Amino acid sequence: MPTNDITQPCLSCHESEHKAWQQSDHAKAMAVATKANVLGDFNNTKAEHYGQQALFFIEDNQYKVTVTYDDNVDTYDINYTFGHYPLQQYLAETEPGRLQILPFAWDARSKAEGGQRWYHNYSNEEIRPEDRLHWRQPLQNWNGMCADCHSDGLQRNYNVENDTFNTSWKGINVGCLSCHGDKNTPHEKAKTAKHDVLNAEHPTGQWIKAIGDKTASWHGKKRDNTFMDNCFACHSLRSPLTDGFKPNVAFLDQFTPQTLAPPMYFADGQIKEEVYVYGSFLQSKMYKAGVNCLDCHDQHTMKVKVQGNGLCLQCHDANSYNEEKHVKHATGSEGAQCVNCHMPESRYMGVDDRRDHSFKIPRPDHSIKYNTPNACVKCHSDEDNEWALDKVTKWYGKAEPISNNLDNYYQMHNGKTLTLTQHFDIINDESIDVITRATAIGMLSYSTNTLSTQQLTPYLTHQEPLLKIAAANVGMLIPAQQRINALSPLMQDKLKAVRVAAARSLLDVQLTPKHAQLFKQAFEELSFSNELSSWRGEGRLNNAMNALRSGDYQKAEKALLKTIEVDPYMEAPYINLADIYRASQKNSQVVSVLTKGMNKLPKSGDLKYAYGLHLVRQQQYQKATSFFEKAVRLAPSNEQYLYAYILSLDGEGKTVLALKKLQSVIHRFTYSQALQQLGMQLAQKAGDRKAFERFRAL
Repeated sequence: MPTNDITQPCLSCHESEHKAWQQSDHAKAMAVATKANVLGDFNNTKAEHYGQQALFFIEDNQYKVTVTYDDNVDTYDINYTFGHYPLQQYLAETEPGRLQILPFAWDARSKAEGGQRWYHNYSNEEIRPEDRLHWRQPLQNWNGMCADCHSDGLQRNYNVENDTFNTSWKGINVGCLSCHGDKNTPHEKAKTAKHDVLNAEHPTGQWIKAIGDKTASWHGKKRDNTFMDNCFACHSLRSPLTDGFKPNVAFLDQFTPQTLAPPMYFADGQIKEEVYVYGSFLQSKMYKAGVNCLDCHDQHTMKVKVQGNGLCLQCHDANSYNEEKHVKHATGSEGAQCVNCHMPESRYMGVDDRRDHSFKIPRPDHSIKYNTPNACVKCHSDEDNEWALDKVTKWYGKAEPISNNLDNYYQMHNGKTLTLTQHFDIINDESIDVITRATAIGMLSYSTNTLSTQQLTPYLTHQEPLLKIAAANVGMLIPAQQRINALSPLMQDKLKAVRVAAARSLLDVQLTPKHAQLFKQAFEELSFSNELSSWRGEGRLNNAMNALRSGDYQKAEKALLKTIEVDPYMEAPYINLADIYRASQKNSQVVSVLTKGMNKLPKSGDLKYAYGLHLVRQQQYQKATSFFEKAVRLAPSNEQYLYAYILSLDGEGKTVLALKKLQSVIHRFTYSQALQQLGMQLAQKAGDRKAFERFRAL
C-alpha cells in the first residue's frame, strides 16, 4: 500500500496552512507505525480482558503484538497507527491486503485523566471469536469500516468474488486532497476552483448583531454552504454509493445518509449510538440560520476558533446569555459553559467524548415523558429528572409545550402507533427540520401498509433531496402498477442516492419497455452500492433480498449462502435463507439452516423465534412455546416475541398462566395496542374482570 505524502507539492505556496494543518486530527488520522508515530507502550507490555491477552513488543525495530484467546496464539506486525487522541488504535494485516483493528487501544489521555494505558475496545463485555464485534470479524475491518475517512483519495478495491481487498490511497492521512481536490491536474484544477471553500470568489459577508438583537444574523451575499458536503462525507453515518469519494461533489451523489430513526437516536433527536455530526447538525437552528462548520472551527487546524463561551458569543449577546441570570451557575464554572448545557457529551470508543451538535435546550420534562437524556442529570449524575425539572422550572418558569406534531413524532419514535393523518401532519409541518420530516417519511410503515400515489407524490417531487430519498425508499407502500409512473422519473435524478432509492422500490414491478433502460442503469448503481459493502454481511444480504424481490430465488439462495460464509455471526441471512426453503417446501433444509444459525448464535432471540414459527407450521405447538419463551428471555423488550409466546401459551390451554405473564410485563410496552387487545381477550376468556379493566385502562 502506498504511503506517499501528497501534501508536499502544496508546501511551496501554502507553508502557513500546512503548519496549521499539522496541528489537526486530520494530519494524524493514519500513519506508518514508526517511533515518531506510535504512542502506545510496546515495552513488552501486557493487556488482558475476559481471558483475551495481548503482548505488545518491539522486535528488530518492528512493532508487534501477540494475541492469545483460549488455545489460539497469533503474532502480528503492527502496520499502521490509527488516530492519536484521545485514543490511538493499531492495524494488523491478518490476510494479504486485509487490515483489522486490534482489540486493544492505547488511551492517549494523561495519567491524571485515567490515560496512558492499554484498554479493550469493548471494556464492559466479553467479545468472543464468534461475536460480530470480535476484532477478526468484518465489522472490525479497516478497509471497509474506517479507511475512506482516514486517508486521501482512498479506494477499497474490494473483490466480491474472492472476498479480498487491494486497497489504495493517494495520501496516507487526511490532507489537502480531501477538501480541495487534486489540483495537480488541469481538469481537477478547473473543476474545483469554483467550489473550493477557500477560493477568493467564495461568497462573503458577516454575522451582524444589531442594537437590541440577542443573536446575530447574516448580512451579505447569500452563503454557499455546499462545501459542507466535504465535511459530511466523513462526519456522518452513511452508506457509500461509490468506491471512495471526491471533494466538491454532492454528498447525496456519493452517500445515502442514516436518518434519525431508532435505535441510533433518542426520540428528540439527541445522539444515542455513534452517529457523528451530520444528523445532529441538520436538526439545529444553527444550520437553518446558515451557520457552517468554519464559523466555529478553524479551516486547517479544525480546532474551535475560541475557547470557552467566547465561541458562542461571536453571535450570541453576552448580556443575555453569558450572565448568571441565564446560566444559573457561577461565572467561569463548568456549569456556566454554553456547550455543557447545549452540546452535552456522550462517550464512545471507551474514552472519546463527543458533543451533540443539535444544540438543544435541556428539557428534563422531555426526559420524563419520552425517555430522552438531558444535560442537567448528565452532569449531576447523583440526581434524577424530577430534581432537574424542579430546578429548571424555578429558574425559568414552566417550559413551553412543544407542538402536537413533535409530541406525536417523539411518541411514535418510542413505539406509539399514530393514525395516518397524524403521521402526515408531522411530515407536512414545515416548522420541523427537514431531516426529522424525512425520518417521519421513512417511518410511514409504522402507521400504514399501503399508500396512494397522491399521498406520496408531493415528496417524490419535493425540492428537498432528503424528503425525496425518504419517499422513494417507502415507495414500496404504493401498489405496484401505480408505482411505475410515480417513481420512474426519479431514476433520472441528478443525485445517485435518489436514483438508487427509486430502483430499490421498483424491483418487484413489471416495467414497461420505455422504463426498463432507466431501471437497468439505476439498478446497476444499486447493485454496485451493495457490492461496495459486501465485505460484511449487510451488502450481500441486501443484494440477496433484491434478488428475492425480483423473483430470482436461485440467485438469492446463492447470495445468502455466501453471506453466511463471509459473515457467519449475522442472524438475518439464516432467517431469510430458511424463508426461501420454507417457500420451496424444503422443511429439512429449514431445520438445518436455523439449527446452524442457533449453534453459531446461541444468544439470538431472532433465531429462536424463527424456529418457533417453523414448529408452529409443523403443528408442534408445545415445542414451539418453549422456543418463543427462550426468545423472550433473550430479548425481553421485543413485543413480537412476547405476543407469540403469550398466544402460544393460550393455544396450549394455559390461558390463566398466559394472562398472568402478560400482566407482569405489560408495563414495559406502554404504547402496544396489540398487547393491550390481547390482554383484554385473555381476561375475557379467563373471566377475570379486574384484569380486563386494567388492560382497558392502559
